[in-house]
Amino acid sequence: MEGIARLVSMIDEIWSRHMSKTKFLQGKIAFVQGGSRGIGAAIVRRLAAEGAAVGFSYASSVEKAEALADEVRAAGGRAYAIRADSADEAAVRQALRDVVERFGGLDILVNNAGVLPWGSIEALPLEAFDRAMAINVRSVFVASQEAARHIGDGGRIINIGSVNADRIPVAGGAVYAMSKAALVGLTKGMARDLGPRHITVNNVQPGPVDTDMNPADGESAARLRALMALDRYGRADEIAGLVAYLAGPEAGYVTGASLNIDGGFSA
Repeated sequence: MEGIARLVSMIDEIWSRHMSKTKFLQGKIAFVQGGSRGIGAAIVRRLAAEGAAVGFSYASSVEKAEALADEVRAAGGRAYAIRADSADEAAVRQALRDVVERFGGLDILVNNAGVLPWGSIEALPLEAFDRAMAINVRSVFVASQEAARHIGDGGRIINIGSVNADRIPVAGGAVYAMSKAALVGLTKGMARDLGPRHITVNNVQPGPVDTDMNPADGESAARLRALMALDRYGRADEIAGLVAYLAGPEAGYVTGASLNIDGGFSA
């Protein structure tokens, strides 16, 4: 009996180790719009590390995109880079269809593509306004609409907004703030539309994050840190961690939410 008890204990230990290593997105298929650098690249890495097959779009840098896909594959994951300008409706829709065809379905959409128009409302060109709306807002609608036609019940749509939707403490960001505020309403409405299918829709609102768009050693960094409860910029992998949670099974009751991850910028 002692030998049997020991054997049972060993089996339990092995099973516990196996379960602790289970990836909670194993078997899931994700598409990240705007995934070749910064926060987007961190999201691609994290979703792939949790077991998802990840397709992601990029606008121009073939080298960075392919390097990221190679990195994920070298680590044992699955990744596929697709060139698609987020301002181009047809390209966005086709990119999603390509992912569905390559991986056999879709479970998770992350809308991360964005531009940062900056300048006084007195001087900002209308072209900058139009491009911000096309990429920061319209592409989210287009990708979400196309994804909803393929994504299975219980899927996830996650938009990457900005804490500037709630607080814009410096001049020059009116159009950017407006574009990100639009995602708050779009997220709430889509959550209602897709709720009957148990598809959750949420909006992640980062504060200052150390990326090439807004580096932690940039000329405005000290001024931004002074506005925060934590005296530091965020890391892209921290944003990716929240996205991974929202994409996973434990977030099934979270929908229609705009979640700040901003070091106390909005406190």
